Amino acid sequence: MKYIVIVPDGMDDRPVEALGGRTPLQAAHTANMDFLAQNGMTGLIQTIPNGMHPSSDVGNMSLLGYDPKACHTGRAPLEAASLGIHLKEDEIAFRCNLITIEGEKMVDYSAGHIPTKEASVLIDSLNTEIKLEGVKFYSGKSYRHLLLLKCPDPEIYNKIPTTAPHDILGKTIKPYLPKGPEAELLLTLMERSKEIFLNHPVNQVRIDLKENPANMIWLWGQGTRPHLPSFKEKFGVDGAIISAVDLVNGIGKLAGLEIIHVPGATGYIDTDYLGKARHALKALKNKDFVYIHIEAPDEAGHNGDLQAKISSIERIDKEIVGTILDHFERHDDYRLLVLPDHPTPVELRTHTADPVGFVMYGKGVHPDGSDKFHEAASKEKGLKFKSGEALMEYFIKKNAEP
Repeated sequence: MKYIVIVPDGMDDRPVEALGGRTPLQAAHTANMDFLAQNGMTGLIQTIPNGMHPSSDVGNMSLLGYDPKACHTGRAPLEAASLGIHLKEDEIAFRCNLITIEGEKMVDYSAGHIPTKEASVLIDSLNTEIKLEGVKFYSGKSYRHLLLLKCPDPEIYNKIPTTAPHDILGKTIKPYLPKGPEAELLLTLMERSKEIFLNHPVNQVRIDLKENPANMIWLWGQGTRPHLPSFKEKFGVDGAIISAVDLVNGIGKLAGLEIIHVPGATGYIDTDYLGKARHALKALKNKDFVYIHIEAPDEAGHNGDLQAKISSIERIDKEIVGTILDHFERHDDYRLLVLPDHPTPVELRTHTADPVGFVMYGKGVHPDGSDKFHEAASKEKGLKFKSGEALMEYFIKKNAEP
């Protein structure tokens, strides 16, 4: 039996006036997802536990079958795991965004989705210029990087309130800076980054090209090392992760899943959709489970880009869902699950904790009368799973009977 999970990050949305009250998913042409709905089971799942922030780290951990309330220690430790950084007991990791501020306002949480090559030069400059014991920056992808702090009691930093930069677009940053006496080091590092980046050659070129400069770092999402039981131990199958996002790959590494890197996978709207599907099918020759994560709809939602969100959903439907369906056309020993980790409404430009729609199709899954796959249709079927852990147990371990 083969199990495929496709996660269009942030795909679910709310009715948009410009679309006549439809959502981007309703407006998109999604013949393959609709086929799954017509021949499978649909409904709602609560991916974000009550009281937890609706973030991709929480949502994807939940979808992979782990209880975030028991396993989640922060976003940055997951990204550290992806980069091969093994946090010690006296270490804590912070997510370090390269951002653009203007007039002390957050205008871009990604510094124009700065290319990794340029970003790495800027991160190197931080390590060169900031000579503080126990402070080290690590380069990731595009705007997503890490700060590692070594200290006797990491919990001091773990208690500092921090805010995701994509949640405060267009707002003055001062009310959202790390707070409290323990935050002094973080504030010093953020302020120092402004001085280092101000006349940096990378930013001078970006400004000349009318691109957003990375003129500050933003520290958030901190945490200590998490401990996850292996996916195979928990669900009885061996599997792989396909994602261009470090936090998703970090969860996979900690869960003992193989991380498959796809050339051309960018973690953005221009990612190689077809390449992800082809690498997934190749992985399934030796694996029983594959988790395909696509960041594009989420990025479009954060950017408030309605057309980009519709386009990314259509490409996921055609190039990923369609390719996998075509491959398994003559096979019946598989199950396919499609769902986002959380909604990212384009008009809000941030995540919400609303339940998301899912569609399950394949061996043992009986049609439940759905005609389309979108938010309104999923709501008609109601909440069927209270957690991602319950859904994964059902998807893999049990006969798929409603």
